[in-house]
Amino acid sequence: MKVGSYNLLPELRPPGKAFTGPCRSNHETPVREEVDRVKQEFEQLSLAGKVTPEVKVLMNSMLLVVELILSVFLEKQTRKNSKNSSLPSSQTDRDETAKPTSTGKGKGKKVSGEISNTRVNETVTIAKAETCDVCGTPLDQTPCQGLERRTKIDIVFEKVVEHIDAEIKECPNCKATAKGHFPEDMPGSLQYGNGLKAFAIHLIISQMVALNRVQKQISAMIGTVISEATLLKFVWRLYQSLEEWETKSIESILHAPSIHVDETSFRVEGKNHWIHVYSSGGITLKLLHRKRGKEAIVDLNIIPRYGGVIIHDCWASYLSYDHCGHGLCGSHLLRELTFIVDSNQYKWAINMKKLLQETCHIVSKREDKCLTDKEYANLQKRYRNILTRGDKELPEIPPKPKGKRGKIAKSDAHNLWERLKKYETAVLLFARESYVPFTNNRAERDLRMAKVKQKISGCFRRRHYAHAYCRISSYLQTMASQGINPLVAIQMALTGKLTDMGE
Repeated sequence: MKVGSYNLLPELRPPGKAFTGPCRSNHETPVREEVDRVKQEFEQLSLAGKVTPEVKVLMNSMLLVVELILSVFLEKQTRKNSKNSSLPSSQTDRDETAKPTSTGKGKGKKVSGEISNTRVNETVTIAKAETCDVCGTPLDQTPCQGLERRTKIDIVFEKVVEHIDAEIKECPNCKATAKGHFPEDMPGSLQYGNGLKAFAIHLIISQMVALNRVQKQISAMIGTVISEATLLKFVWRLYQSLEEWETKSIESILHAPSIHVDETSFRVEGKNHWIHVYSSGGITLKLLHRKRGKEAIVDLNIIPRYGGVIIHDCWASYLSYDHCGHGLCGSHLLRELTFIVDSNQYKWAINMKKLLQETCHIVSKREDKCLTDKEYANLQKRYRNILTRGDKELPEIPPKPKGKRGKIAKSDAHNLWERLKKYETAVLLFARESYVPFTNNRAERDLRMAKVKQKISGCFRRRHYAHAYCRISSYLQTMASQGINPLVAIQMALTGKLTDMGE
């Protein structure tokens, strides 16, 4: 469409040609700037009285439509990636311009805990200097001036087989048969020790190794093939042993000042299920449910009983609970703002992104992790001013036609602006309360390994083993956050010594 000599819509790209930058007109001027210039010139003509009222109404309507089409068009032509949306890096093109982030240093806490069935055989041998390498003089009586050490670490696999023979005797007095007592951990004629069970469970749950490969790994170590059914019994026994731990963890989460919540899809028995995660402090709790929304939240019965602040990504099912506080994930908001800037270059989005980043940086440097009352009031003022200017910058939404049902379709920029305005308290809560973090990255990290598990195995064929995976992986992630060796954690759960860990 043209008005005078100005193109209000960009030229169509040739078929198959990728979009490489902002749409431009024949005058090499960004389309949005050209539209703004046409609007200004039209307003000048209207003020000069050179436009009839009928033409003015028609042109205003046309310019309104052009603004909406342009806004949506630029959003559709802007590619989404992991930096401006919630798409994972695995589903986006590789960024060749990104700098490598690896520093070569290990991540995570240093694990602790001594494994009961592990022995360290450490020896020190002195390599004596007996003669001089140059002249051959004996050095037996020459004192040593120092030592140079070289170390070799190796593994020797050792299969430990323990036999208990119980004596059988006949009482000379009453002729009754008496038999010696077996240890409590040997109820049957053949059983496997907790060390072997912990190693197998660690491979299945933590390392996500297939059952067949676990069989081969254990067979190579001890020369005995353990059936898949037996391996699954190990997993199921640990799942049952952790029932009390899960109950205590739920109670601990309910008393936490803030919790991270999120959910992700999970294939079980050929159907789509959802893993719901609740994280706070050093506790991670993952629960499986068939549904994602409010029905699952009610059945799991954690949020309905919780009175603190829940950190989430603005999912409507969470927002329906007004008896608890809400904190919106800043990472999600920054990615959405980045997309708005990439697509439409709105100044309000640029300023809002800068405001949130600056505030996050200030809060992170504070010892009390929050702003003063005066600083928070100033933050609110700047926040609202940006939204006010954004309201003028965004294209006007036309009124809903009479007789039409449903909501009016809006651009991503409009939806984000309305969300920022409606949930101002939730967006800025991280700056007011010290226990509220800026992002919900903790919950997303806790769910990440579940997605890796699904990519490896495809799905769980039995629902009860999917529940077992959620509970056991929750326990191991909780222990890992405390720096506990996973093999030690599994053995303590199997022996019922969780109370010794200060639960």
